[in-house]
Amino acid sequence: MKTIAFIPVRGDSKSIPKKNILDFNGHALVYWACLAAQNCRSVDAIIVATESAEIASTVDAFGFNKVRIYHRSTESAQDTSPTESVLLEYIEAEKPSPETHIALIQATNPFITAHELQKGCDLLLKQAEGSVISCAIFKRFLWDENGKSINYDFMKRPRRQDFSGIFLENGSFYINSVKNIVATGNRLTEPIAIAAMAEYSATEIDEFEDWLIAEKIHKKYILDTKQP
Repeated sequence: MKTIAFIPVRGDSKSIPKKNILDFNGHALVYWACLAAQNCRSVDAIIVATESAEIASTVDAFGFNKVRIYHRSTESAQDTSPTESVLLEYIEAEKPSPETHIALIQATNPFITAHELQKGCDLLLKQAEGSVISCAIFKRFLWDENGKSINYDFMKRPRRQDFSGIFLENGSFYINSVKNIVATGNRLTEPIAIAAMAEYSATEIDEFEDWLIAEKIHKKYILDTKQP
């Protein structure tokens, strides 16, 4: 079963200009997504989809032998363009086999590792249909706007260490087959298996404040810790 890692990156980021190629703990932000896919044994090819020549040049300089640049259209690289638009554009242009698995990876979550991605790939192989989504284990108590507790009984407040928590979509990766993506126009189809990641992986980089926090967390848990 062939697996393609698909990493869409735009050059025109509004919140943090050129964020995908800014230095994040010694490398361009997009490097960490490419590194995880490069070292994942199930990934056969890595497609970095961008409209930016500067991003393409930066990614080429990584020297990863699995990586290929897909020059996405400007229409699929707008602020309002859903990620599915470039994913479907690539499928239409390159025509991968319907049975091919595509791991959609978002560079704005730098906590992905080859180990985490491999777990996701293995999960999909264990089920006959459907897809996989990465989620952070989230141990926080949630309330709605009407003052109602959502995920726990406030009359029986558990200790945090005894609280199983819930899963929070962390935007790291989504894995599905080409045929499912084409049929639904969506990155996910049911049944959906959850690839659980650590709670710290819930930090996505959308604003400058996120960057500062994520860089410190990444250094502690990824750079300074020996990964499997």
